[in-house]
Amino acid sequence: MNDLQKKAIENFRSGLNCAQSVLAVFSDRYNVDKSTALMISCGFGAGMGRLQETCGAITGAYMAMGLDVCSKVTDNRNRKEKTYMMIRDFDHQFKNIHGTTRCSDLLKIDLKTSEGQHAFHEDRLNEEVCERCISDAVLLALNSMGNMQL
Repeated sequence: MNDLQKKAIENFRSGLNCAQSVLAVFSDRYNVDKSTALMISCGFGAGMGRLQETCGAITGAYMAMGLDVCSKVTDNRNRKEKTYMMIRDFDHQFKNIHGTTRCSDLLKIDLKTSEGQHAFHEDRLNEEVCERCISDAVLLALNSMGNMQL
């Protein structure tokens, strides 16, 4: 596990949501104020607002990939296309590891219910599932950023 993965997990354990935990580790790299990064990604945890759609670790990685591309490419049309390509590749890789990108399918509980929230803590899904997703999202984002062809 690399330093960014470790820091992202520390962020999560300190109370940040999964999206915040991932985006925050990239904020210094792209000269983005960490406080601003945390505010932007605040609503993306638990599959976006606890809707349990796309995993928050993934959306945090998507935002980081956008920062990466935009720091290297000036034309917005090219920025969008390169970022879209990276996201599609990331999606494919994440699904190969976890089988899905949906928070509800990853956790197999409903976080919108008190029973689901209880099970999340009782079954330690934050450690068993979320931390793995956070770690993998950071690593896959780093790999995508390193493999981008300008």
